[in-house]
Amino acid sequence: MTPFNSQYLASFWSLPVVGVNLLVFMNLAGAMALGLLVGYERSYHGRAAGMRTYGIVCMASAALTIFAGYPGYWWGGDGTQAMLHADPTRVVQGIVTGVGFLGAGVIMREGLNISGLTTAASIWASSAIGVMVGIGFYGAAILLTLLMVSLMMWGPRLETRLPSRRAMGVNLVFREGVEPQETHLKATLKQWGYMVAEGSLNITANDRHVTWNFVMVALMSRPEPSSLFELSRQLRKVPGVFQLQISHARN
Repeated sequence: MTPFNSQYLASFWSLPVVGVNLLVFMNLAGAMALGLLVGYERSYHGRAAGMRTYGIVCMASAALTIFAGYPGYWWGGDGTQAMLHADPTRVVQGIVTGVGFLGAGVIMREGLNISGLTTAASIWASSAIGVMVGIGFYGAAILLTLLMVSLMMWGPRLETRLPSRRAMGVNLVFREGVEPQETHLKATLKQWGYMVAEGSLNITANDRHVTWNFVMVALMSRPEPSSLFELSRQLRKVPGVFQLQISHARN
């Protein structure tokens, strides 16, 4: 049958094919709505990936999954011909791999501070929502969406209430001619309730300044000083410190 045959062209608009298209459309609309819900939380908190990104990822994942369920209607088929060899698991594998590369693009590292991990994980998970919609697990997809939104909204509040050991990335530049003493600095940090993480100390030096990069970890859940502002003021008082940079080592 030639592509310009009127009967062949009409087969794309037959009632069975139109019915399948409507079903696919409703799945895409539902997947987009769930993706927008997850994306709103990220957009509300000012993240790089917002509602449009999540809606597109979720909707596209559903589209790539659901089409594999109707191979009999491909290319204007009526669903009665022999089933084509369509393996949905391979489609899902490609979706997960492709979205993983997209999520990697929002992960940023600056010194010892890493940001964007939650956004990357949620983008990857939004593709799972789309896949579940595509295979018809609507209830499970809705529940997964609600769980994701709840975790991203109230998870940080739960983390602040649970005991934890804070980790700070510190960069100290000492004045010209100053040779810092490791034992003195560690003793000072211990008085504040912190310790230098094992194996994190990195020392660089030139003909003018010595620079120390390290991660200091709290020995208790609520050390003093505990905020970045208080720690920066205290570290600037360490003898010989010329320049300081401090940030959360995990984000």
